[in-house]
Amino acid sequence: MSNQTHHAGHPVGHPVGHPATHPAGHPAGHPAGHPGGHPAGHPGGHPGGHPGHAGNPAAGGPDGVSAPLRTLEDGSPACRLIAWEVTRSCNLACKHCRAEAHPEPYPGELSTQEAKALIDTFPQVGNPIIIFTGGDPMMRPDVYELVAYAHGKGLTCAFSPNGTLITPETAQKIKEAGVNRCSISIDGPDAASHDSFRGVPGAFEASLRGIEYLKSVGVPFQINTTVTRNNLSSFKKIFELCERIGAAAWHIFLLVPMGRASGLADQVITAQEYEDVLHWLYDFRKSTSMHLKATCAPHYYRIMRQRAHEEGLSVTPETFGMDALTRGCLGGTGFCFISHVGQVQPCGYLELNCGNVRETPFPKIWRESEYFLQFRDQSCYKGKCGVCEYHKVCGGCRARAHSMDGDHMGEEPLCTYIPAKLRRKENP
Repeated sequence: MSNQTHHAGHPVGHPVGHPATHPAGHPAGHPAGHPGGHPAGHPGGHPGGHPGHAGNPAAGGPDGVSAPLRTLEDGSPACRLIAWEVTRSCNLACKHCRAEAHPEPYPGELSTQEAKALIDTFPQVGNPIIIFTGGDPMMRPDVYELVAYAHGKGLTCAFSPNGTLITPETAQKIKEAGVNRCSISIDGPDAASHDSFRGVPGAFEASLRGIEYLKSVGVPFQINTTVTRNNLSSFKKIFELCERIGAAAWHIFLLVPMGRASGLADQVITAQEYEDVLHWLYDFRKSTSMHLKATCAPHYYRIMRQRAHEEGLSVTPETFGMDALTRGCLGGTGFCFISHVGQVQPCGYLELNCGNVRETPFPKIWRESEYFLQFRDQSCYKGKCGVCEYHKVCGGCRARAHSMDGDHMGEEPLCTYIPAKLRRKENP
């Protein structure tokens, strides 16, 4: 499947419902070394929403950035983004994938009628961007009908295939259905590195070929890359590939070790390496007009504010695009995931059952899920995440806290930052 399961890095930028309130900023103290071996440099914008690109692919750029609806009539946060696993079937066997995918249909997938009934409820929670994901959504025969139905409701639609199944004919179907942007995963600068991670020889060339078909019919695309220890040193080369093939955005995903990825413990970078990558991204975005975004990397929004403060910059849509209006972890606060059988979760990597749309209307789940209510209340967060002055713009990765430490409300395991309240306790 594509990395596109969450929040993330989402084929179509996602503003959040949280104002960019933030503390004055703290010295970053970041090391000089950058994973791609690239000197400091700077912004972009994008599907997922980032410096220089409006959260909606149709918006076209920072000039069109406008504050989104933040709350519903009952005070609940508006839902900005829904990643919908329309099928778990897939033709690849990617090492990191939360869905241990296979080519046959899985039992219990929502029928066409059930899927359309679900789409009917989406406008009741705001005006969310719908990401049709999987598995590979192209493995579901009626997916173009579902996209067209959602598009007809006025919803922005993103599509997250792995790219290998795209043909000239299906590229035309994607366009005609009303897809605003596709996200394709590329995890190495060449066939050897990408195919090893994706589990199928020829996947790299097939994905690039699929991208060319999308370009031929005018469908914008972004590239998603999962950060691992093996590809850190290749980041500049991967970016150069993105630039060469004409990607609208590049989203890097910090690995969440669950599903198939639970066997990739040796590929999870350390908290300090994580910090270094995000400082590198902050600098590197200055060197390109392409929209860059870090996903499953909530601390980027802390680092962005720390670095902006050092540079005397205000964090506004004019200076940082949609990054100024969004926050780190969106699970349950502006984003959710719906599985192939209708289970609603905070994200694709955090398998907490927040309710099933076959049993409870989706808008009721969004407004009333116990887990979602926890994520919306800072007093429910434990450890340093609960007292951090950057909580409103970060929140820590709830999936990583759950998968690495067993507590979805625990502190982010891969964060080096010590909140001001804790520093004062240590040095009264």
